[in-house]
Amino acid sequence: MRPPRFNTSTAFHADLKDRIKNYFSETGLNTTGNPALFFKAILFVISYIAVYVHLVFFTPVWSVALLECILLGGLAAAIGFNVMHDGAHGSFSKKGWINNLAGLSINVLGANVFMWKTKHNVVHHSFTNVFEVDDDMNARPMLRLCPGQKRYKIHQYQHYYFLMVYALLYLYWVFFTDYKKYVTKKVGITSIQKMSWKDHFSFWSFKFINLVLFVAIPIYFLGFLSWLIGFLVYGVAAGIFLSVVFQLAHSVEETAYPLPDKVSNRLEDDWAMHQLRTTANFATKNQVLSWLIGGLNFQIEHHLFPHISHVHYPAISQIIKDTCAEYNIPYLEHKKIKLAFVSHVNHLKTLGRVQ
Repeated sequence: MRPPRFNTSTAFHADLKDRIKNYFSETGLNTTGNPALFFKAILFVISYIAVYVHLVFFTPVWSVALLECILLGGLAAAIGFNVMHDGAHGSFSKKGWINNLAGLSINVLGANVFMWKTKHNVVHHSFTNVFEVDDDMNARPMLRLCPGQKRYKIHQYQHYYFLMVYALLYLYWVFFTDYKKYVTKKVGITSIQKMSWKDHFSFWSFKFINLVLFVAIPIYFLGFLSWLIGFLVYGVAAGIFLSVVFQLAHSVEETAYPLPDKVSNRLEDDWAMHQLRTTANFATKNQVLSWLIGGLNFQIEHHLFPHISHVHYPAISQIIKDTCAEYNIPYLEHKKIKLAFVSHVNHLKTLGRVQ
C-alpha cells in the first residue's frame, strides 16, 4: 500500500499562508519560542528532576509517594507537550542545536525522537485520520478509532474501558513500539529514513540510560515491589495524560476520516482542507490548560503551521478563523474540554455499535 496523494492546493491555503506570514512580518516576532517558553521548559525539567530525586532518594510515606508518581507522570507529559514537541518540530528555538536538545528530552523519558519524527511529523501530520496510514489511529485490537477499522464484539464496550487502554500507551511505547519500528524499519506502512550510526547509537544508549534511571536505580534504593508499583503508577498517569490530549483533537464526532480513491489513490481535498476536516480545537480560552499542554488544544493551528511555536497559537488562531469564515470553510472547535471529552466518548460508542 502506497501513501495517498492530495489534490492541488487551493486559493484558501495560499491566502492563509500569506496572512500568517504578514502577521509575523508586521509584528516583528519570530515564529519560534520566546523567553516565556524557555522559562516554562526549565521549570518543568527542574520540577521533574526534583520529584524524581525526592521519590527515589528521600522516599515519603506511600500515600504521598503515589501522588508524586502521578505528578511525575504529569510532568513527563508536560515536558513532551511543551519541550520535546516544539523542539522536534524545529519551533522551540531559532538555534538548531537547542531544538535538537529539546527533542532529545523524549529520549531521556524512554522513547526515541528519531522514531517519533517519522510517526508524528511525517505520517500523522501528512495523512491525519487516514485509515491504514496514520499510525495514531492504530490501537487495535482493543480500540476501534476510525470507521475503516474492523469491528469486534468487544468494541461495543470500548467507551467504558478506553481509559484503561490509554493507560498503557507510555509503557507500550517505551518497551515495545519503538523496538518494533527499529526492527521493521517502518511506521505502519511508511518506511523510516535510513538511520546513521549516530542514530543507532542514540537509540540504544538512551534506552540503556532510561533503564538505569527508571529501573535499576529505583530497584536498588527502593526494592523491586516498591519500584514496580511506583513505576506502573507513573507510566499509567503519563499514558492517560498523553492519550487524552491527542485523542480530543482528532478522534471526536465532528472530525472526518477520509479515504483515498481506490483507483487514483488520491484524497478528495488539498492538504490544508484535509487538516481542517480531520482536526478539532478544544478549550482554547482556558489559559491554564493551554499553558500546561503546550497549546495542543490549538490543534488546528498546529496542524496547519507545525513549524510555528505554540506560544503564537492564540494570536494566529483568529487569523485562521477569519480566513475560514471568508471562504466558508468549517473550523471545528469545542469550547470546553468536557465537551470534547463527551464527543470522544460518543465517537467510541458509535464505532463500537455501527459496522
